[in-house]
Amino acid sequence: MPKKRKEPVRGTGAHGVINRAGETVEERITDTLEKNYMPYAMSVILSRAIPEIDGFKPSHRKLLYTMYKMGLLGPGRTKSANIVGQTMRLNPHGDAPIYDTMVRLSRGYEALLHPYVDSKGNFGKFYSRDMAYAASRYTEARLDNLCEELFRDIDRDTVDFVDNYDRTMKEPTLLPATFPTVLVNANTGIAVGMASSICPFNLAEVCKTTAALLKNQQHDIFSTLLAPDFPGGGQILMNRDTLKKIYETGRGSIRVRSRYRYDADANCIDVVEIPPTATVEVIVEKVVDLVRQGKVKEISDIRDETGLDGLKITIDLKRGTDPDKLMLRLFKMTPLEDSFSCNFNVLVNGTPRVMGVRELLNEWSKFRVKCVRRRTEYDLKKKQEKLHLLKGLQAILLDIDKAVAIVRSTEGEEEVVPNLMIGFGIDRTQAEYVAEIKLRHLNREYIMKRTEETAQLELEIAKLQKILGSEAEIRKIICNELNQVAEKYGKPRRSELIYPGEIEEYDEEEIPDYPVNLFLTKDGYFKKITPLSLRMGGEQKLKEGDEVGQHIESTNSAELLFFTNRCSVYKAKASDFPDMKASVLGEYIPARLGMEDGETPVYLAVTTDYAGFMMFFYENGKASKVDLTSYETKTNRRRLVNAYSDKSPLVSCTKVEEDREFLLVSSQGRMLLLHSGAIQSKTTRSTQGVAVMTLKRSARLLRADPYREGSLQKPDRYRKTIPAAGSMPAAEDTQGEQMTL
Repeated sequence: MPKKRKEPVRGTGAHGVINRAGETVEERITDTLEKNYMPYAMSVILSRAIPEIDGFKPSHRKLLYTMYKMGLLGPGRTKSANIVGQTMRLNPHGDAPIYDTMVRLSRGYEALLHPYVDSKGNFGKFYSRDMAYAASRYTEARLDNLCEELFRDIDRDTVDFVDNYDRTMKEPTLLPATFPTVLVNANTGIAVGMASSICPFNLAEVCKTTAALLKNQQHDIFSTLLAPDFPGGGQILMNRDTLKKIYETGRGSIRVRSRYRYDADANCIDVVEIPPTATVEVIVEKVVDLVRQGKVKEISDIRDETGLDGLKITIDLKRGTDPDKLMLRLFKMTPLEDSFSCNFNVLVNGTPRVMGVRELLNEWSKFRVKCVRRRTEYDLKKKQEKLHLLKGLQAILLDIDKAVAIVRSTEGEEEVVPNLMIGFGIDRTQAEYVAEIKLRHLNREYIMKRTEETAQLELEIAKLQKILGSEAEIRKIICNELNQVAEKYGKPRRSELIYPGEIEEYDEEEIPDYPVNLFLTKDGYFKKITPLSLRMGGEQKLKEGDEVGQHIESTNSAELLFFTNRCSVYKAKASDFPDMKASVLGEYIPARLGMEDGETPVYLAVTTDYAGFMMFFYENGKASKVDLTSYETKTNRRRLVNAYSDKSPLVSCTKVEEDREFLLVSSQGRMLLLHSGAIQSKTTRSTQGVAVMTLKRSARLLRADPYREGSLQKPDRYRKTIPAAGSMPAAEDTQGEQMTL
């Protein structure tokens, strides 16, 4: 649908042209999006978030190339602030993002299997949320030795160069890496409408696999590329089908489990390696939360003891605890075991493509073949140019006296080169080269060396021409380079592989099921009491001024839904709470379930199968009927927001197994009997409902309670077709003990 845009009043233009003032111009929304939003989206995809086939995003490439041009591939370091300042000549987006990029590529941050930046100083840790890195003026850096493989032959026309943003210098469009960096180091990014998440693999395994594919396209990748290898180690839970899917499609998830050791003397567990998607602080907070909720009772303390020796989370155990069984439970309930989602989205020739491992390595091989071919062509051209010069020199050296005579007999300096060209039948380039020879070089030794060099050049040129004429020769060169890189920089695997037969899974302990009585007070205190304890106990102990709001008979396996005054519902299980006695106050629900300040429970719904529905009544006279299954979740989510509508204050809510009547009372004293079957049930929790009781401007709905048969003498008087205002109560309905207004 076209939108209307009102042009601003701009008056007369500088050249006397009267601009349109107050005119409404119609423009299609799709045209506006294409003109204004698409350029931004394409910029994010192509120039920011998605890595290219060389394994780098533009920000990475600009930083590393700047460090290369600064001469930081040697042993000397320089201040990080200096590097950041120099990089701004290529990347003018501020110093903070540049330094953040450098931190993530550094050895100190420990986020990469093979870091590109050799850092000195505090660069933080990727596995810690709170361990911040120092400012750039305090740290130093240089390029790691591995970067020799990134920039090898970059000055021999292996890749294209383009102008920087202000056209004051050139920068490479890609780096001619001699190994598939795109798979060796992890790379993640979120663009517009797409994302990329590439897990890291062992360098030696990647090089070996790539070389094998260059020799044989039918090579079994699983035989050489075992599984991903994460810099933080951990244990990879092997699943052949999942891994096959990732290798073939580039999509899937890998389960990674923490590694730990048990210290029997101190009776504690030391977690020393965690999944790449988790941080120390998140793990500690989750375990503390489980202990606070009473779901894990075997832990007496947990603390972060990460130091110079590396990551370490210490969990102190209570006496008699089986550490292995406890860890299996924690793997199930905390990020100590987590999944790494893979999405091998890479830019190839400016087009984003999601590829499997085989296709990705084939694309890298094509890129590398092009680099080697261009390098060979560059070398061939240089050698041919040199041979051409030596051929001219050789022709002159055969009769040096003639050359000297030509030079001596020439009157003008500018005529020397033309005369040499005529006298020896050589071209201008050769004659220029000969004319510049020093007098001291006109000796037999120099002539012999140049003649030998000519023969050597002819052999080298023939060899280069042979390489250019054979794709197999180029692939052979790439394979040799890959093997050299694997031998020089390869390291043992960090992530341990756990196969299906070795994986221990936590079996959920069967919850004992027995009858219980559940109590919720007006002030938010909750008790779970067995029938025997209830019969033997005395009166309920309550805070002064508090009273029991709900008493429900159920079982220990039931699920509890605490609806609050903030339109939220907090979920728990009856088994999460200990059995109590009537003589205790009970658990304060807002504190136990971690509710917000001022948030209190207003109703407790108990269910075992999520059958039935919830009835909500609001002050504006509306009512909504929501299926209880709308509150059922597959994951163990503790809080659901938008549990009911917030358009009008809630009067009451009730869980109903099957349709029944409700008695509604307004502030005007009118009463209405509503059958819930007259309202259609919804699956949307926050539905505003339908009008059931019509109210005057100043009136509101006061109460809405389930109707008990016999509580009214003339119930038909109050049964109306909704929406209805209801009826004033009859005299017999306001007397006696049957009903109290």
